[in-house]
Amino acid sequence: MWRTWKARLIVLVPLGYLCLMAVLALFAPAIAPYRYDAQDATAVLQPPSAQHLLGTDELGRDVFSRLVYGARVSLTVVLQVELLEVLIGVTLGLLAGYFRDRWDALIMRFTDMMFAFPDILLAILIVAILGPGLHNVFIALALTGWPGMARVVRSQVLALREREFVEAARAIGLSHFRILWRHVLPNLLPTVLVAATVDSAGIVLAESALSFLGLGAQPPLPSWGRMIDDARQLMRSHPMLLVYPATMLSLTVMALNFLGDGLRDMWDPRRRKV
Repeated sequence: MWRTWKARLIVLVPLGYLCLMAVLALFAPAIAPYRYDAQDATAVLQPPSAQHLLGTDELGRDVFSRLVYGARVSLTVVLQVELLEVLIGVTLGLLAGYFRDRWDALIMRFTDMMFAFPDILLAILIVAILGPGLHNVFIALALTGWPGMARVVRSQVLALREREFVEAARAIGLSHFRILWRHVLPNLLPTVLVAATVDSAGIVLAESALSFLGLGAQPPLPSWGRMIDDARQLMRSHPMLLVYPATMLSLTVMALNFLGDGLRDMWDPRRRKV
């Protein structure tokens, strides 16, 4: 699959964009020409210029600098939430799929109960109880996002536990932990990576939605969702203030989705064309 130019393009283009976003987030203080909270009362709502590449907002803050720092906020939340989701989802999925019986019934019924509530509404409820802020957004998204990962891992483990190499490992007396760690988990890594990549797009959208509602990043800390909310009042007179963060958000979500689809096509033999 990797030998075709189309497969390379669908992976390398979004991967290159995401690497660029990672560089912006990591080196935001060095790349951004101004601090995200720096205000200039004499340069309010200025058009793009040599001093301000994308202009300024209603408080005289540099839009480009705030977009760069917004990338840091979004990607930081994605990494933290996804790591916790993978940790919880993979652990519970391994237990449910490998041991089955009581473990499977207990974990899957609790997972079904979590699926009964819409993720974003449950996240809003958790943040409303804990209070607004990025730390509480991280907790809310992690607590509501792991069931999908657990179900994907369980389905894969149910198939892997019947494979010959797992039966051979049991026959020679290996412990359950060693079988899971050395034989089952390595075969799950491609599936987990693809699921995590696709799920990251939903996390970016959820964080932006919560920030848009005023529950995520609090002023003056920039977030793409917060910038979209701030620009709504000026949508008719200064539409580009809305276009810039919305474009960054859309491109990031599309890049994560395309990257996940490309990795799935590469690693799934059933999707390969002869």
